[in-house]
Amino acid sequence: MSDRKTIADSKRAFNHDFPHVIPSLYRRTTDELLVELHLLSHQKHFHPDALFAIGLSQVFDVFTRGYRPEAHVKTLFDALCRSCGFDPNALRKQAQKTLESVRGHDLEEVQGWIQQQGKGAPEALAQALRNTGSNTFHYSRLMAVGLLSLLASAQGDESSDPEKLSQIAHELSESVGFTKARVEKDLNLYKSNLEKMAQAVELSEQILESERRKREQKESEKLNTGSSDQMSQGVEACSNIS
Repeated sequence: MSDRKTIADSKRAFNHDFPHVIPSLYRRTTDELLVELHLLSHQKHFHPDALFAIGLSQVFDVFTRGYRPEAHVKTLFDALCRSCGFDPNALRKQAQKTLESVRGHDLEEVQGWIQQQGKGAPEALAQALRNTGSNTFHYSRLMAVGLLSLLASAQGDESSDPEKLSQIAHELSESVGFTKARVEKDLNLYKSNLEKMAQAVELSEQILESERRKREQKESEKLNTGSSDQMSQGVEACSNIS
């Protein structure tokens, strides 16, 4: 990440790696992530640690739900990362390894590790917490999402109360090295955008379903019309013979 690319350079690199039209529903998220990654790539004290890797993976996965064609999703993530100098495979592995390291542990235990800056935590998490506690640490809003996702993974706890988890993440923010006000703002924005995206995806699916039914109805009408025409022609031919 030593090359001083401009945002135009990053966009050209992205378009080269992903030469496909992005559906309008996903274009804004793609642009925002591209800009975010580009800016982070120029931050001297930024390190793509586990919380960042988890947050980036979570945001990307959530905001590309329903993306078609599905085969383009991985290519899109890879292009976003590589265009800004990040290794997509390394980030995915880092995120997966850290999330797996807390599964099976209860929420209170994970909270204790965070409050003690990683003492007793699995190495994947401890290393990330050592990074956030350094004097040269550079915060990214994706890390707040990473912290929230990490808490949700304790005991496979996807069904936990989202509001409760957000409150815990907020309370732990200073132990991690984050600013409480910043974490609260970033998580509130994340949740708000999640709701909007879910509504947009649902509406899009309803529109696609409606269009599919209309096409099927037209095809059915064409078949029925064709059958009626053939029957009429058959009756007429029989009349002529008679």
